[in-house]
Amino acid sequence: MHACFAMRSVAAVGLVTAAILGGVATKASAQNVTLEVWSHEADEPAKVAFRELAAKNLEKSRPGAKVKITWYEKNPLFAALKTALPAGKGPDVFYLEPDQVEYITASYVIPLDDLVNWNNIEPWARKVWTHNGKTYGIPQEAYTNELYYDKDALKKLGIALPANGQLTQAQFLEVAKKARAAGMTPISQGVGDRPYPGAYISGEALLRKLGPDDYQKLFTGKLSFADPRVVEVLKWVKELVDAGAYPKNFMTLKLGESHYYFYSKPGAVTLPMGSWYTGRAFVPEDKGGQPEKFPLGIMQYPAMDGGACNQCKTSAIGASFVINAASKQKELAAAFLNAMSTPEMGKMWIETVYLQTGIKADVKNFSGPHAAYFTELMDRQKGVTYFIGSPRDMVTGECKDTFAQVLNSAFPGGLLTVDQAVQMMNKSCYKG
Repeated sequence: MHACFAMRSVAAVGLVTAAILGGVATKASAQNVTLEVWSHEADEPAKVAFRELAAKNLEKSRPGAKVKITWYEKNPLFAALKTALPAGKGPDVFYLEPDQVEYITASYVIPLDDLVNWNNIEPWARKVWTHNGKTYGIPQEAYTNELYYDKDALKKLGIALPANGQLTQAQFLEVAKKARAAGMTPISQGVGDRPYPGAYISGEALLRKLGPDDYQKLFTGKLSFADPRVVEVLKWVKELVDAGAYPKNFMTLKLGESHYYFYSKPGAVTLPMGSWYTGRAFVPEDKGGQPEKFPLGIMQYPAMDGGACNQCKTSAIGASFVINAASKQKELAAAFLNAMSTPEMGKMWIETVYLQTGIKADVKNFSGPHAAYFTELMDRQKGVTYFIGSPRDMVTGECKDTFAQVLNSAFPGGLLTVDQAVQMMNKSCYKG
């Protein structure tokens, strides 16, 4: 599952070109039909505008066709899908993420190989959605796991980043201790509504310590969590936890709230987050966005002592779209997927969402009010070796549940010792 992908221009890591409107789908008449689409990210205006524009473009090309997008937040969306799909109902097209393979195994979604134009979708991005030789989702959003920080807060602590933006594990622990001593929250993070944010620090540390091959083995049951290298990383994470690195309301703080906690109130030194951070942070301040003059910076995750791949970083696919197996309008549904995947739409995504994408798009220069941010994001990709996919993409079944309960929640929440975390993860995940 791991791979490196080249930076072909300053816009590179996962910035990618896309499908021609209508693609390989035939242009049958679409008179007086309504395509139902269910999408997450209702609170991210740039993504809403992107998908609504794709809908309008499709309607212009198909007289009589209408696209109705119903907007949800993530948990209500998946609750609605779990009710509708088993009954053979639900929308024609819906939002999904690559770790949700249960929708494929239950045959709720159909293969897209012969329905959409893959020539302009990056092969590595398509691979994430390929199972048993068939591709089930259009990868729209690509992202990297980044460690955002408040430049002024770090300066107040008397800590300067090296040229490569990467502290040692001892230096990062010192940041946590100094921040708490100064009355600051070291790391803004919460797991109140997501099964993964609490594992950002431990996951990226394990990737760097183990290297890509053993990291994949760890989360696919082929390497024990009792491996001395894994235990070393977890002991370091426990030191961070014991130093008060996380907010006191870590267990209930929601993902969107952790953004606001970081850049507004009460404020924090760092925020580990996917680079889709921009979807919430770059909305107007009166709508909860980042203050215009907030001193946002991006550092690398800490280098691990004796790390096998301290230049490694996670890159993954997030927001994607699939076609409901029960849809009676599969050709029109495929045309909508293609309408979101044109080169023009890929360019719009990059310049308005400020995020990498699975759509091929050749953007040589960044423009707009956040161009400096995107330039810094790209600078942080130089010399990086990418691991494609997060732990959530690799774990399944009981192991997936235990990951959410242990590495995401109870362990960083201070409720488990290292030994307890190791035992619980091995019991559910290690296959011997």
